[in-house]
Amino acid sequence: MKVWMCVVCGWVYDEAAGAPDHGIAPGTRWADVPADWFCPECSVGKSDFVMAEL
Repeated sequence: MKVWMCVVCGWVYDEAAGAPDHGIAPGTRWADVPADWFCPECSVGKSDFVMAEL
């Protein structure tokens, strides 16, 4: 499981935790997040996220 960070606002998507409050179940891999999903904090698309090491 990996962690992805929004390069605009720094919001973090953790594949293990998912984003249940935003429609993404825990355990959902980044590749399986819908292409039209957007950052819940700043509304940018998936292309503005990078894999991050925490």
